Amino acid sequence: MSLLERPLADIARAVETGAVRPTALVEEAIERHLDRDARFGAYRTFDPEHARAQARAVEARRTRGQPGFFDGMPVSAKDLYGVDGLPTFAGTARRLPVEWEREGFLISTLRAHGAVVIGKTHTVELAFGGAGLNPVAGTPANPWDADVHRLPGGSSSGAGVSLAEGSAVIALGTDTGGSIRIPAALTGVVGQKLTQGRWSTDGVVPLSATLDTVGALTRSVADQIHLFGAVDPECEGPLALERALAGTSVRGLRIGVPSSTVWEEAEAGVVAVVRGALRELEAAGARLVDLDGAPFDDASRAYLESGLVAAECAAFLDDRLADWWPLLHPIVGARVAPGRDVTAEAIERIRTARVAAAQRARVWMAEVDAVAVPSVPFTAPPVDRVQTLDAYVPVNRASLRATTPASWLGLCAVSQPAGLDAQGLPVGLQWIAAGGDDVRLLGLAHAAEGVLGTPRERLGEPPRGQSRAADRGV
Repeated sequence: MSLLERPLADIARAVETGAVRPTALVEEAIERHLDRDARFGAYRTFDPEHARAQARAVEARRTRGQPGFFDGMPVSAKDLYGVDGLPTFAGTARRLPVEWEREGFLISTLRAHGAVVIGKTHTVELAFGGAGLNPVAGTPANPWDADVHRLPGGSSSGAGVSLAEGSAVIALGTDTGGSIRIPAALTGVVGQKLTQGRWSTDGVVPLSATLDTVGALTRSVADQIHLFGAVDPECEGPLALERALAGTSVRGLRIGVPSSTVWEEAEAGVVAVVRGALRELEAAGARLVDLDGAPFDDASRAYLESGLVAAECAAFLDDRLADWWPLLHPIVGARVAPGRDVTAEAIERIRTARVAAAQRARVWMAEVDAVAVPSVPFTAPPVDRVQTLDAYVPVNRASLRATTPASWLGLCAVSQPAGLDAQGLPVGLQWIAAGGDDVRLLGLAHAAEGVLGTPRERLGEPPRGQSRAADRGV
């Protein structure tokens, strides 16, 4: 197994002991991208020389006695993140003004720890969509089908794909209504949605000022813990967090399973895989608790029907990128435009109602340790099924069905693989916990990973296939 395929903790130890140099890690990541890009198409911008320069700077800093937690580790950044020296398009047809290339909290923190930003991954235009389609800049290929171009999930559509390609060991995304968890589920990796406000969204092109969060997709929950321990201002480093969570067990864990209509609307294969994973956890000592599904369904409906995200996205465009309106593909532009008609008074009423719903959610979840539902109610559909607005809207809405409640109610969440359906496509299991319980939820997901296995152990490897470069522009 290549070192880049090892857990983050193993890579860090190899660099620390001198077994591998940061520049060697970056060279391998570049080679993997060049070898597999024709199949995957994960990146909007990939600049090998920019990556090599970062790696050399990391090595120079190490010779001065300044090691970092992520020295030389290749990180992909969603094309909303400002990165010095790389353009930002936010999934649109035109490069954004240079002010959107300024690095914010997450990028600057990772780079201070020696991470190398290997490139900018594709996103849905302005991150406005959960299915992962981008007819303007290209739709990455889901790695789990070697023959059919399937959706990778969005809006962080290239993130999970960059992990499958092997050119990144951490894939930065954003999550407003599910944009980390959806691609994590559809591409068979782990994605964490943080409590709103836990990590600054500075330096990231916004979608919704109220709901945006930053975070990452990783190849295991253990890697997610390593990342969180290094980045989170309240943590004392990866090892400290790993030790703190080491004793977490599924035994006695109270898992709330809401009687939500998401179970009824989900594909039978998805329900079977998620229910099967929950039974495995129950056999390992967890307790499944029936929950009223109405608060979950009400929150999903409120997110999808309130118009808040469209209103905040439209306001951002009018204020900062007014010239971009004519550039937007109709699948995005036609859905954002109604947000211009939402008044300031209406937005304030929506926000007030959301706060009240979040307060009620704490009571709803008080008797369980976490809520469990499918991350996405279907596995990745073919891209050619969502080529028109009429065909796209129901698929996009369904993709957000199970992830939006955590966003609307101010909760935190983690998606991890539950298994493969009959088509051999990944199914995600989503954990949801109270806002502020990000660390505890990571511990719970890690304990579940101990029972279910890591993504590689649970799912195996994506199939190898031929180039589909000609398909990716659809």
